[in-house]
Amino acid sequence: MEPSPPHSAAGNGGLSGASLAAAASSASLESGGDDAKQNLAQVTESIQKSLGVLHQLYLTVSSYNVSSQLPLLQRLNVLVTELDTMQKLADNCKIQVPMEVLNLIDDGKNPDEFTRDVINSCIAKNQITKGKTDAFKSLRKYLLEDLELAFPDEVEAYREIRVTSAAESKRLA
Repeated sequence: MEPSPPHSAAGNGGLSGASLAAAASSASLESGGDDAKQNLAQVTESIQKSLGVLHQLYLTVSSYNVSSQLPLLQRLNVLVTELDTMQKLADNCKIQVPMEVLNLIDDGKNPDEFTRDVINSCIAKNQITKGKTDAFKSLRKYLLEDLELAFPDEVEAYREIRVTSAAESKRLA
């Protein structure tokens, strides 16, 4: 797990619990093990704790006076300890985050934009592929019609071969 996502997320207000849960579920599907789920849940919990401590530090610093020095130091120590724990837990997780997502987070944008763009790209490529497939089907139909007019016996033999091979493929499958 990259150390930059928690740092960047904290700088941008943090990731929502839903985003962390979605990342946890998708990563656990990739690894498929209960240990991976448990490790990821621990990392997610550690991230949540770190975000909570960062919020407490913000409140302490924003209303800082001499008497709040000890709580400030205690919270800093808790943050350092929690970040250390998070790093140790993250070493057990095998999550790969695309650089585009990290760049979006660094730019202060929503990482869901990456998901939306990938899905839109897949839809566009799927439509292009479907168009090509439909064009080839139309070409095949047109060619068979023209061939049937010119070579009716050969086209009939071709169709018989196609039917036989299709039946054989179904039998083997």
